[in-house]
Amino acid sequence: MLHLKRSLLLAGAALAVASSATAQQAGKPTLIELTQVPCQFIESEDGVDRGYKSKQKEDCDAINAKTGAKRVAEAKPFQLKPGKYIFRVTNKSVPYELGFWLRGDGVVARATLPSVSGGGLVLGKTQDYAIELKPGEYLYSCPLNTTPDYRLIVKG
Repeated sequence: MLHLKRSLLLAGAALAVASSATAQQAGKPTLIELTQVPCQFIESEDGVDRGYKSKQKEDCDAINAKTGAKRVAEAKPFQLKPGKYIFRVTNKSVPYELGFWLRGDGVVARATLPSVSGGGLVLGKTQDYAIELKPGEYLYSCPLNTTPDYRLIVKG
């Protein structure tokens, strides 16, 4: 069953990349959907919801201190082309307010690459974050839900 779910996720990702190229050619932003559950973004971990439980940020601090680095190392980073994107983030099941922060990876990249952030994602809410990505390496996370820093690579 996990193999089927992963195959469906990969097929969906291939479709998203194909539609991304079409949208980019038309000058329209490409939509990237991300779902937050306690301590993680599901799509960022190959579609696996790890079933963590969290009633407060500190719960995720502890969980990700133990497992976050390994999970990120095993996950394949998103690879996108330069262009306009909308990151649509949904708080699926976290009982406290969340946010989203996309920024350059490292001090220089953080100062030179575009960034987008915001909060207000209460349980069940979806919010869009628009950005025009330039070539480089990025990180994204939720500081309020304490997710790992997931990698995103943008190259032409």
